[in-house]
Amino acid sequence: MRNKNNSGFTLLEVIIAVAIMASGILVLSMSWSGTYQKLRKTQTNTEVMALLERKVAEVNSKYQGKPLDSILESEEDNFGSEYPQYSWKMESRKFEMPDLTGLMTAKEGGADGMELQIMRTFTEHLSKTIKEVKISVIYKSPKGKEQIYSVTQFFVDYDKEPPVPGLPGAGP
Repeated sequence: MRNKNNSGFTLLEVIIAVAIMASGILVLSMSWSGTYQKLRKTQTNTEVMALLERKVAEVNSKYQGKPLDSILESEEDNFGSEYPQYSWKMESRKFEMPDLTGLMTAKEGGADGMELQIMRTFTEHLSKTIKEVKISVIYKSPKGKEQIYSVTQFFVDYDKEPPVPGLPGAGP
């Protein structure tokens, strides 16, 4: 009589084990790839926010307390060799206050001429005493795709007197 020795694996068992192991490796590699991409995106966002914060602080210190006319209309540059994939851009423009007289006339009873004139005068004053400054950091990915991150801040000239009749230095 022959003695059967069943101490090895059959071909079917080996194929099933290899398939299970290959599936596990595939899942792990896909998970690592997704995690790596998210990690890279988080690192890029952190760098962008730090550069944006730095540029906002520079613009603030450069123009804070100075006349609004001294703020350049447009300026752009890069961050040097330390951050070659990043550049920045600053754009300023006159603040555009929306016309609120339509809301005043739409209310029940409407608005009288004096209220409308005060609102127009106030709107004009705000447009002259506020300047909108938009600061952007541009990230150019290795694939050539650009992403723009922006912050808008407002500079206010507090030295201009409001045009209220009866106040010293006020307009008519």
